[in-house]
Amino acid sequence: MKDQVIVFDTTLRDGEQSPGATMNAAEKMRLATQLEKLGVDAMEAGFPAASPGDFEAVELIAGKIRNTQVTALARASKEDIDRAWGAIKEAAHPRIHTFIATSDIHLEHKLKMTRDQVINKAVDAVRYARTLTGNVEFSAEDGSRSDPDFLCRVFEAAIEAGATTVNLPDTVGYAMPDEFTQLISYIRQHTPNIHRVVLSIHCHNDLGLATANTLAGLKAGARQVEVTINGIGERAGNTSLEEVVMGLYTRNDLLGLNTNINMPEIHSTSRLVSMVTGIVVQPNKAVVGANAFAHEAGIHQDGILKNPMTYEIMKPETIGLARNRLVLGKHSGRHAFKQKLQELGYDLSNGELNKLFDKFKGLADKRKEILDEDIEVLVAEEILRVPDVYQLDYLNVVSGNVAVPTATVKLKIQGSETLSAGFGIGPIDATFNTISKMVGSQAKLLRFSVNAISGGMDAQGEVTVRLKENGLVALGKGADPDIITASAKAYINGLNRLEYMKRNPSLSAEERTL
Repeated sequence: MKDQVIVFDTTLRDGEQSPGATMNAAEKMRLATQLEKLGVDAMEAGFPAASPGDFEAVELIAGKIRNTQVTALARASKEDIDRAWGAIKEAAHPRIHTFIATSDIHLEHKLKMTRDQVINKAVDAVRYARTLTGNVEFSAEDGSRSDPDFLCRVFEAAIEAGATTVNLPDTVGYAMPDEFTQLISYIRQHTPNIHRVVLSIHCHNDLGLATANTLAGLKAGARQVEVTINGIGERAGNTSLEEVVMGLYTRNDLLGLNTNINMPEIHSTSRLVSMVTGIVVQPNKAVVGANAFAHEAGIHQDGILKNPMTYEIMKPETIGLARNRLVLGKHSGRHAFKQKLQELGYDLSNGELNKLFDKFKGLADKRKEILDEDIEVLVAEEILRVPDVYQLDYLNVVSGNVAVPTATVKLKIQGSETLSAGFGIGPIDATFNTISKMVGSQAKLLRFSVNAISGGMDAQGEVTVRLKENGLVALGKGADPDIITASAKAYINGLNRLEYMKRNPSLSAEERTL
């Protein structure tokens, strides 16, 4: 349909390329399941040629996702395409996505190829991919900085070779909305066979214009958008799914375009991506930020009480953000707890639910009220964590302005208990030094941050650390009402992730972005 926009989500591929956002296979699978629930038309599950780990994750997703197209990225080479097809061949709706750069700066400095050579390589790649599946997408990397006439030639050749979707990426976020509109219009007018395919756009946010460019492209006639949840991705990120979808929904009067997105799942999907990747959504982020539906000014509050439409152009219920929240505490039962988990977007097995409920009860004994953020931390620590090599069994810290900070730590290392003590310039430094000595780690602490998960004197503290060892970088998160304990949990979580990465190496490929 001419008024229908295809939503192609690349959170699992381009989104994962955000620095520090690497996901393991289990995390990718859980997120893929949620993306299917959200109703995306296609999900780019990864870049199988990048690493064995990426291949396995894409293969796992392809084997379980039934209602959504599962896409694998491949450079314009037979080896990459074979690897991509090997990962998605069991998918119910597989798509191969192949690409090559088309801008003169890429041809001269990266590819060392002529324009004719690029066209020949693109044609060979698309033609070969079509022998494997009837659903092939071709992308002209750095399209917004490419010569328009050359773009038309490349697209025409790719379509003749069998591409069913051609994609115009603004790879480095260089385009301005009016300029991007003109480029889309030019391609539609000067590519003879463009009517035979879906014209797609993939915009980056380097100048903060990704959503604006994407909406401009749609208005000019593009009918597929390539987006990520929360706008995560390389450098400044990608076009945000929630911004585009709600833009089309809110201004349907102007654009007249629709999507298949199940909008009440937007908020819970955003929270899941934030938790899995460790990338916090800024409070003033459009649509899904904590302040998106918050009002503090007296004039605004007065208007909202009289009629929400005075200061809200969207209803929070539309994206799954209920005005009324279920208050949980130590008297809450399993049913209420399960309902809250489902509201937050977590569809857990009975075993996972039972495990989490016991932890929830333990926390409720310490807290007057359990908030959504507390539950998300429980899910992150108990359900979405990598297998533990190291476990914290006991921690005692002595510190003060007249005492040498000392930490006594008992760990379980692959099931065996070990006890040690150490010193530092502060209680957390002493704790980290002791744990590092016990596990024999050479990891360097790149980042340490502390946040209160919620308000109040009894709030849990959430600690995030980023560790680096032998070129591997891992995120660690921990939460506890005691901030030193939370720090120890985060540090151990980061060490466990490093161990997981060592056992499941994930190497970068030369060209992992469009």
